[in-house]
Amino acid sequence: MKKTTMIAAILLIASSTAFAGGQANTIGLGAEADIAGVAGASIAYDAGKFEVDGLLGYRRVDPGMGAPVQSTYDFGGRFFYHVHSTALSDFGIGGGLGLASVPNMGGTGGRQTDLYLEPAFQIRLFIASNVALSFSAGVSIAVADADTSLISGQGTVLDGGAAIHYYFF
Repeated sequence: MKKTTMIAAILLIASSTAFAGGQANTIGLGAEADIAGVAGASIAYDAGKFEVDGLLGYRRVDPGMGAPVQSTYDFGGRFFYHVHSTALSDFGIGGGLGLASVPNMGGTGGRQTDLYLEPAFQIRLFIASNVALSFSAGVSIAVADADTSLISGQGTVLDGGAAIHYYFF
């Protein structure tokens, strides 16, 4: 009887998943939008104690009223240090940098480059062993554009962003 119980326990342990989520040294592909709305396809590197994300986005903007359709390009990067982790989630503090190259809608033509600095916190939840939903909140500070270079900030917004990543391991 003891042998049967031991074999059943070994089979149960062997058939279960070895990890629940958040595997160190893994790469994730997905999509994300930061606090300022810079959004696109993204790649994430989970180092275990911290996470680094990068994004690249493209969209077409139709200003209407006979104006030509314009292209918008988004670039961004984020870093979060995981101050607390569980088997299915982690809580990180860090932030990001977002850059959007947008058409100048002021009638002068050309483009403007918006730069955002975003201190934030993030909650990442693993809905499967290798699929994570991330939600972040913080302050987005517009620090520069093509018309002016203001380091003091042109406006701040308390807002949030979201992401989904599929990790390969």
